[in-house]
Amino acid sequence: RASEAIIASASTVVVGVLTLLLSVFPSTRGLGLASAVGVVVAALGVLVLLPGALVVFGRWIFWPQVPREGQQVLSESRSLWRRIGDTVARAPGVSILATLGVLAAMAFGLTQTVSGLPPEDQFLDTPEAITASERLAESFPAGTSDPVVVVTRTDDAAVVEELAERVGDVEGVTSATAVEPVEGIGQVQVVLVADPGSDASADTVAEVRDTLEGESETYVTGGAATSADESAGYVRDRWVVMPLILVLVLGALMGLLRSVLAPVILVTSVVATFAAALGVSWWLFTGIFGFSAIDASMPLLAFLFLVALGVDYNIFLITRTLEEAKVHGTREGVLRALGATGGVITSAGILLAAVFAVLGVLPLVVLAQIGVVICIGVLMDTLVVRTVLVPAIVRVLGPTFWWPRKVEPVEQAGQAGQAGQAGRAGRADDQEPVVVSG
Repeated sequence: RASEAIIASASTVVVGVLTLLLSVFPSTRGLGLASAVGVVVAALGVLVLLPGALVVFGRWIFWPQVPREGQQVLSESRSLWRRIGDTVARAPGVSILATLGVLAAMAFGLTQTVSGLPPEDQFLDTPEAITASERLAESFPAGTSDPVVVVTRTDDAAVVEELAERVGDVEGVTSATAVEPVEGIGQVQVVLVADPGSDASADTVAEVRDTLEGESETYVTGGAATSADESAGYVRDRWVVMPLILVLVLGALMGLLRSVLAPVILVTSVVATFAAALGVSWWLFTGIFGFSAIDASMPLLAFLFLVALGVDYNIFLITRTLEEAKVHGTREGVLRALGATGGVITSAGILLAAVFAVLGVLPLVVLAQIGVVICIGVLMDTLVVRTVLVPAIVRVLGPTFWWPRKVEPVEQAGQAGQAGQAGRAGRADDQEPVVVSG
């Protein structure tokens, strides 16, 4: 019975990570492909290897809590999660407003975020190369350690000198030195006033490129230019990959639930979780960790993992709700589903948050930031959104939650069928009276 949820969960994650193949960065594309292969292998292990192990070892594999026949099932018990669900059910509207208020307050940090870490802030511990660069910047222009290079195809030194003069007049350029052409390639070494990787250096690089626009086979490279191009690439990836992830995940949920409204609500809740996690993480980055900005690659990766993993928890809760709704109705079904799956979802969420939190001990700031955002997002999704917000919405909407699909308890459907038969029998009786003797 769990195979449908497992396959749907694995499929959405695989489809989500495969969207990274559209990235302009080879490392990001490799991450997407490797993650997809890993999830497929894990799903096969869960569906093939794990059932075999359970059969071989029997119920004693769960020792010391060995399940017994006739034992009360979770959906019937008064577990912690069922009690939380009952509390939400008493005032679902208040629960929705309170949860959305908390998420909105956490997401406020998004209005303050600054993207793009300079090279000196990309390590938790400052390496020797960064220390030397900072010391050099104290006595010389900041761009001395990593000059911008203008490369052009020419054998004429006068052409290189002319390019150096034009570049030297650009605001933000300290010096532009022509280098004698070698084997048909000329260079201009350009020292900027701004630190490499800063917004000011990116603006100066853009002005240099505008100045040289129209020059045949002339290019601007170097650390500052590479950083500017990377930032542009990350912006492009966010605009291309992130919407595609949402569309594919939404389509997968619609196919699984055969519904429109429910997938839209679930995906929106995941996006709200991401916004809240990123917003509150910004305050942690600046107030506690002392980071000056967020790495340009971090939002895309954090969004991908939070959406894919958040949808997993949605699938676990809502597929069980759908099963229960066919017997007990949607409003009661979501409470029974929460009681049955709350422990599993919470355990998985806490374990996953701990795994990503480990990234915080690695020397690269981008990995630490990804770990913090995903850790917070998974905990919020597990403990707040999946436990309070989604059940409250289902309680308010009732059967409308599955629109346009119709989900009715079997008993009600049977009663409706019996009522229809009785009505037809009544019409037949009107035409031809039936006498019943004692």
